[in-house]
Amino acid sequence: MAAFQLALHFVRRDIRNRYLGSFSGGLWALLQPLIQLGVYGFVFVKVMKAPMPPGAGSYVPFLAVALWPWTAFAEALTRSTTAIQDNAALIGKVALPREVLVFAAAAASFVIHGLGFCAIVVAMRLAGVPIELAALPLALFGFVQLFILALGFAFLFAAVQVFVRDLAPALPQITMLWMFASPIFYARASLPEQYRGWMDWNPITHYTEYFRAVLLGTGTTSLGEAATALAVALAVFALGYAAFRRLKPHFEDFL
Repeated sequence: MAAFQLALHFVRRDIRNRYLGSFSGGLWALLQPLIQLGVYGFVFVKVMKAPMPPGAGSYVPFLAVALWPWTAFAEALTRSTTAIQDNAALIGKVALPREVLVFAAAAASFVIHGLGFCAIVVAMRLAGVPIELAALPLALFGFVQLFILALGFAFLFAAVQVFVRDLAPALPQITMLWMFASPIFYARASLPEQYRGWMDWNPITHYTEYFRAVLLGTGTTSLGEAATALAVALAVFALGYAAFRRLKPHFEDFL
């Protein structure tokens, strides 16, 4: 219970510190993805005239239900990678589980963007977009599953960053490449047929297709696919946490 309360404290601390001194406060968490969505929608719809996948309807909802979870995932990785390094002074003064710092950075991103995701889904439904609001709990289940995957990478990256300081500067480029290698801006069906099977090796593919299937009714999802994705997320979490635990005793020597 003490560890849980400590984790909640650091999650609240992380959320508060992100918006400390800003005029918009937590509203920026909703505005930033909205601005991104508007820019991407204009570029892909008006400039590039991107073809819509069959049955997808409007491009903006098609993009929104995949972009928000990706934003949470990418931000969780970016912020948690430097969680140990950024709290070096605290680690040297206070005896606390190092895992809490990584968990808080990742969890805060998912809490903030999870609320934004719910808000934009409801807003689109009120605007007349045919979104299944009854399926929102299923979408949030996918959000939690994606958090487990992100947390596994977060533990691994945070541990490596202590020893290899090049990881944090390289991570934005890595996540950008990962984003365009995932079917966020396009559907798998838009790719040449010989490349579609390769998308299964990208763990993000399942989540983009899952959110579109449950909320927009585009494509299909199955219990077997969800179980496989959960198994992958748990495996990544286990490996990342094991690496973190293995390297943790040496952190203070390199901070």
